[in-house]
Amino acid sequence: MRIYRCSKVVKGGRTFSFGALVVAALHRRLNWVALYEASLATLKATAMVMWIFFGATMFVGFFIVKGGQTFVSDLILATGLAPYGILFLMMTVLFILGMFLDWVGILLLTVPIFLPIMKSLPFDGAFGLPGVAPGDVALWYGVIFMVNMQMAFLSPPFGYSLFYLKSVAPPQISMAMIFRSAIPFIGLQIVGLTLCIVFPGIILWLPKLLYAGHG
Repeated sequence: MRIYRCSKVVKGGRTFSFGALVVAALHRRLNWVALYEASLATLKATAMVMWIFFGATMFVGFFIVKGGQTFVSDLILATGLAPYGILFLMMTVLFILGMFLDWVGILLLTVPIFLPIMKSLPFDGAFGLPGVAPGDVALWYGVIFMVNMQMAFLSPPFGYSLFYLKSVAPPQISMAMIFRSAIPFIGLQIVGLTLCIVFPGIILWLPKLLYAGHG
């Protein structure tokens, strides 16, 4: 399955590149100089992101080897917070990690710790609203995890999307300007994450509808 997904990503990238070549040709801008500049810019952006990914992966590996997962799990359970308080704490930890690690590293680091804790807690609803059934907690947490990771792509200092923007932005656009411009979008992501937590039906309605139709 993983190989199939990777092949789909590669094919999608090839299709996008071919489309870009066609558009450039239609606008009479397809020449060797443009190809060279585009290839060089792509190489720089890819190398920068891969170095960030490499450093994050190394950090996660050392953290697990040194018993960091067990320490974090015990620390969270020792807080004595209510289920939604623990969830808020987890989301805060994920947001902070998203400032420094890539989402794959955060996934490998936190999901083995957080998911068992989530499954052991009752989520009966916030503010008197409907809660989450125990069998739906894994799906619910998976989606809010990914919504949180969307913020990781925008949160400085190592948000991937910020570096992508810098690689294609005009020279006069500084990283500080990009950081400031990302703040409103991070706020929108926080609103979306809050809605997914308070109203779990946003996440669970469609899967339940599909499963019910399949059954």
